[in-house]
Amino acid sequence: MTQILNNRPELKKALDSVAEVTGYLWQKGWAERNGGNLTLNITEFVDDEMKAMPAISKVLPIGVTLPNLKGCYFYCKGTGKRMRDLARDPMCAGSIVRILDDCAHYEIIADSPIVPTSELPSHLALQDYMIGCGTGYKATLHTHPIELVAMSHSQEYLDSEKLTQILWSMIPETLAFAPLGIGVVPYALPSSVELAEATLELIKRYDVVLWEKHGTVAVGKDMMEAFDQTDVLNKAATIYMTAKNFGFTAEGMTPEAVHEIRTVFNLPDKR
Repeated sequence: MTQILNNRPELKKALDSVAEVTGYLWQKGWAERNGGNLTLNITEFVDDEMKAMPAISKVLPIGVTLPNLKGCYFYCKGTGKRMRDLARDPMCAGSIVRILDDCAHYEIIADSPIVPTSELPSHLALQDYMIGCGTGYKATLHTHPIELVAMSHSQEYLDSEKLTQILWSMIPETLAFAPLGIGVVPYALPSSVELAEATLELIKRYDVVLWEKHGTVAVGKDMMEAFDQTDVLNKAATIYMTAKNFGFTAEGMTPEAVHEIRTVFNLPDKR
């Protein structure tokens, strides 16, 4: 069977980066069993031969109509597939899908008919939003960063603005690389429309969205950027919780110090 990555170095490079990220997720303990999922818009790498490829699956519903995705192609982690397997071979743990002209259905074109993640509707809704706003973001990443999820088990940290201020104050790099902060979605059933809609609203204002008692969602120009934003915020959560384990609450940088960093480095406060 012909493999889609053969003789397509730019596409292979993009998916190699995805594989690198999933290896980090596994090493960090953020991707237990088949936990987490991701999508990457690969439309820019699609050539005429790929456009002519026949489907290897039946036509499948997205569940919503997403008008900005007409003619788009995505790499998607497969449902039930493990990040650690994706790290070894992206095409053995995921597939490439083509969005149909009605913008409400898709079909798999390569390499195997691996059905995408159950969170596909929410991922594609984010992709639709990113294209519509011209953000240039192409990656969506859902994972289970331990310290951030732990903090979401306390009502004390479920206010988005309060949690953001705590994390920004732990280390200057948090503000520098996640200047929009983190938004918190109250617990909702995984894969539910309620969860997808709440995530879409918050990702318009925050770098990363934290699902209470579940995990995070981040977007980026590529998968590494989405990972980095999650990583810096979780590092701040780790510092905060480490101080708690030592028996004290980290005092953090002052609001004045945080403001100075934002001003000096001209950091954005909105998308």
